[in-house]
Amino acid sequence: MTQTNLVNHTHWDREWYFTTMDALVLSDQLFTEVLDELETHEDANFCLDGQISVVDEFVEIHPEAKKRIQKLVKEGRLFVGPWYTQTDALIPDSESIIRNLVIGINDTKEKYGQPMMVGYLPDTFGFNAQLPTLLHQVGIDNFVFWRGTNFRTQMNSVYFKWKGLSGKDVYAANFPFGYFTAQIDVESKRKLKEFVSKRFDPAADFEATHAKNEDVLMPSGIDQMNIIKNIQETVDDLNKLSENHTVISSYPEFIDKLRQRADLPTYQGELRLPTYSRVHRTIGSVRHQIKTDNFYLEQKILRRIEPLMVIAHKNGVNIGNGLLLKLWKKLLECQAHDTLGGSVSDNVAIDIKHRFKEANEIADGIENMIKKKLAEFLSLSDHDVLVFNTDLTKFQGKKIINIIANSKNLEFDGLDHPVIIDSKHYPVRHHILMMTPRGQEYKDEPEYFELKFEGDVTLPALGYKVIHFSEADKAADELVIGSNNSNTIQFEDQKLSFTDDTLNYTNKEQRLDNVVQLIDSGNDGDTYDYSPLKDDQERVLDFQDAHVEEVNGDAKVLIVKGASKLPLHLEDRLAEQPQRQSVSYVLRLSFDEHGLLNGHLSFDNQVYSHRLRLRINPQIFEGKTIAHIQDGFIQTTNHKISDDWEKEFVEKPVNIYSFDKSVSVTNDNRQVTFFGKGMKEYEERNNSLYITLMATTGELGKPNLAWRPGRASGDTTNQGHVMMATPLAEELGENEFEFALGFIEEAFSEQQVSQQMHEWLSPSISYQMQKLNLFINRLDNKIWETEDNPLIPSSFSLLEIDNLLISAIYPSYQDEDAYIVRIQNPTKESVTLPKNLLKQAIIVNALEDPIESDGTIGKYDMVTLKIKY
Repeated sequence: MTQTNLVNHTHWDREWYFTTMDALVLSDQLFTEVLDELETHEDANFCLDGQISVVDEFVEIHPEAKKRIQKLVKEGRLFVGPWYTQTDALIPDSESIIRNLVIGINDTKEKYGQPMMVGYLPDTFGFNAQLPTLLHQVGIDNFVFWRGTNFRTQMNSVYFKWKGLSGKDVYAANFPFGYFTAQIDVESKRKLKEFVSKRFDPAADFEATHAKNEDVLMPSGIDQMNIIKNIQETVDDLNKLSENHTVISSYPEFIDKLRQRADLPTYQGELRLPTYSRVHRTIGSVRHQIKTDNFYLEQKILRRIEPLMVIAHKNGVNIGNGLLLKLWKKLLECQAHDTLGGSVSDNVAIDIKHRFKEANEIADGIENMIKKKLAEFLSLSDHDVLVFNTDLTKFQGKKIINIIANSKNLEFDGLDHPVIIDSKHYPVRHHILMMTPRGQEYKDEPEYFELKFEGDVTLPALGYKVIHFSEADKAADELVIGSNNSNTIQFEDQKLSFTDDTLNYTNKEQRLDNVVQLIDSGNDGDTYDYSPLKDDQERVLDFQDAHVEEVNGDAKVLIVKGASKLPLHLEDRLAEQPQRQSVSYVLRLSFDEHGLLNGHLSFDNQVYSHRLRLRINPQIFEGKTIAHIQDGFIQTTNHKISDDWEKEFVEKPVNIYSFDKSVSVTNDNRQVTFFGKGMKEYEERNNSLYITLMATTGELGKPNLAWRPGRASGDTTNQGHVMMATPLAEELGENEFEFALGFIEEAFSEQQVSQQMHEWLSPSISYQMQKLNLFINRLDNKIWETEDNPLIPSSFSLLEIDNLLISAIYPSYQDEDAYIVRIQNPTKESVTLPKNLLKQAIIVNALEDPIESDGTIGKYDMVTLKIKY
């Protein structure tokens, strides 16, 4: 007889087609009833979905509930945490996933007690292959989930050891029929005999027979479902009817049982196969603007704000961690699986965009405060520029600085070969109020320019320096539209030309014709998935015109333009007399100092329900495709898909994959690597690499898609539900995409690509103390000068680490006089930390608990250092 371990829980989407505020209203009654039931039934326990944010929001409206929650958590009967929000596991940066756990665990301990240390993601749409490694950063050795398995090709067991690329593994418990496998609602109680024979026992038997499992996990709950009342009575009734024996259990208790087993199979790799449930393999391009906003905010926090806070703290500018935590929480609220996936109503999408707006305001405000206060401490004039380096290596190369000046006739001390790459003119303003020690005075404000310079500069590691500019006899060099007709740009032996309406790349070894193209097709899908339109064909969007921007006669930027008349609506794709609408697009291409070909695409979307992709033609035949994922690399292989795939899968297991920041096509002699800012989805087909830019749609969920037969996702075809239009998911208007291409005449190197990626994303950060425009930086006007400022050096470096990849530098959460450095090793070879670094640091886990370490970072792993200021 099998023992079924019944876990009573609720699955709590913070938002979906309903908003966060809707969910809060639902929690008011439901969470209260949960507490009441637990307090009157000592045999009961309950799991609040593993995310602490929803508990915080409930306690905000019910502060009296906090002590009740603390008591039940201490008794081990109410389970909360460890996540802050139920994260998507394919789209966020690895550091976001770690920080979601760190913040969730720390908040739970501080407010409520011991968190449920279970890697619990019951509804997330697939999982990256590095999640076991990330869970180990906070001491979690287990994982409980639903989607993504195939017991025929991956592991013939619902319980197994899941191994990350690092080799670190977790005990994995899968419920193949979902977190609602044993959903005992009121109707199930009324028809308990039928429930047991048709649903409960068959599910238990499936779990028991997929490997030899004497104990099986049976979750009972569903979205926003209440606690089972009088659960022991229900379990007693179950045991009278069932072939199995049921006990009241919990996720931690069941994981303890798995820890006692030595017969669990091992699996390594991602979990994204749609065998028993949908994983929405093409959700990575839905509502692309949300993905893009998420990417830029992650980079802003990790590469700008947090390192700046560390630099600032050492120099006397102390901004509390509370602001930084609030910033992170705003971001994490945007990373739940439905939220970041984009499978939400337009009403929710508006809320998401607003949270990104608020988060960016916090981030920009922190940066503004740090830069102005440090400039004030340095007593800088309006002809000084404070330039930062937030990386832990010395910098020598090109940075962008922003200044305000009365003229373009400028020269710099410390910025070599300066070029104006953008400018804005402000005319004279008359009779402007000036606040002076004598009182109010009115003067004329002179004309001035807002200028963006690019130039060569040398900067200290994790620090800053001051450069000076002065008036010159002639105007600085400026990027201007060229007059030549070559339509070619060049860097060393690399050349990109626009000839015969195509973009062609050459170097000393090869020529790549049509190296970059735009490809469009109809999208018969919804906010969960792209779906091809029957009888529709992908079409190339032509480029028709080009020109170059020059500096002193040298071509620097190739600008290609195009316009195409596309079918206006989905039905026009197949109509005999379709309505058509013109869409225009501009692609700016330039080589950077490292030889990467940088691209910026502006696409004015004026048509509905279509998919836009970049096609990269590397002309590497029989090569390998290698994708960067969360702190690691995986090789992806296209699998043959059977014509009768529907017999095994609930959606087509299409050969469309997820990547984090890069994807490469390579052979033994060369590689072409695509770097993307916010793009997350790719396909390798017919020796071309397709990067999805956007897949637009007007519906939340649709039934009977070509790649996803049957019911609509998103409840829209459930009884009592309605179809839901999502006009905002059409993403009409201007859409921006940034990417780069690397062409390397040697075999693929994980270290090399990681270093390129890190350098490509390195930010330019500068500040000028000026009074001509106090709204360039939004808070300048309200950050007043103070007295008794500390004296700080004009050039500063806090820490230098060479030849290692840094994933995060931030103020310690536990010690106000320390900061954290997380070092990643996204390669298959171990890395040894320098001895001088180990002398000044303590090796800790991501929760800042000291751990034993020999100073080596294993393959595809990371190490966290805690360093005193």
